Amino acid sequence: MNESQLVDAFKKRSGYGFKQGFLLSRALTHSSIASGGDHHNERLEFLGDRVLALVIAEQLYAKFPNSSEGEMALRLNTMVRKETCAGVARDLGLDKLMKSLAGKNATNPDVFDSQNVLGDACEAVLAAVYLDGGLEKARKFILTAWSPLLAADIDIRKDPKSALQEWALGKGLATPVYSEVSRQGPDHAPTFVMQVKIENFGKQTGEATSKRAAEQSAAEAFLKAEKVEL
Repeated sequence: MNESQLVDAFKKRSGYGFKQGFLLSRALTHSSIASGGDHHNERLEFLGDRVLALVIAEQLYAKFPNSSEGEMALRLNTMVRKETCAGVARDLGLDKLMKSLAGKNATNPDVFDSQNVLGDACEAVLAAVYLDGGLEKARKFILTAWSPLLAADIDIRKDPKSALQEWALGKGLATPVYSEVSRQGPDHAPTFVMQVKIENFGKQTGEATSKRAAEQSAAEAFLKAEKVEL
C-alpha cells in the first residue's frame, strides 16, 4: 500500500483526509519495520498522548461541572489509558492499515495485533492529525472517535495500583513495591511479568505487554487475594 492508498483507506474509515500523507504513514509505522533513523511513530506517540489528554480533559471539565479534581482524574485515566486507545485503534482498523503498510517488511505481523502497539499507533495518529490540520481538527477527530465512551456512564473506580496503595495505607502496612520478574519476547512485542510485594505481608504477580499494565495486573491479583473490591 503506497502513501496515497493509505490516505484514501484512512479517510474511508475515519472521515479525515490527510493533506500531508507522510504524517499518517509515519504514525502507522512501527519501529520494527522502520528503515532507520526516527522514521517510525514513537515521537508522534509522545505528542499524541498529550493532545488526547488535553482534549478529553477539556471535555470532562465542561461535562461534569460538579465533579471534584479526583473524580475527573479517574475519568480521564479511563479515557486515555492504553487499553482504551487500542480499542479505538481497532474500531478505526489501524491494525489492518499497519499490516498493509508493512507488507513484506513485517517479519512478525502479529505485532500489529498487540494492545500496546495499537494503543501507541492510535496516539501517533492523533498527533499526525494535529500536525496536519491543527488543534480544532484534532479535537473534532478525537471527540468523534471517543463519542461512545464520552456518552457512556463511565465507571470511575480507582485503578488497581491506586486502590492497593490506599488499602495498604489504611491497614498501616508498608507501601507496595513493584519489581520486574521476567521479560520475554522480542523488543518490539515484549511480555512482562511484574511482582508487587508488601513487606511482611504478601506478594502477587501479573503479566502484560507493558510494565505499567503488568503492575496493574499484579495489584489486581493482590486485591483479589485479599478479597478487596475495586
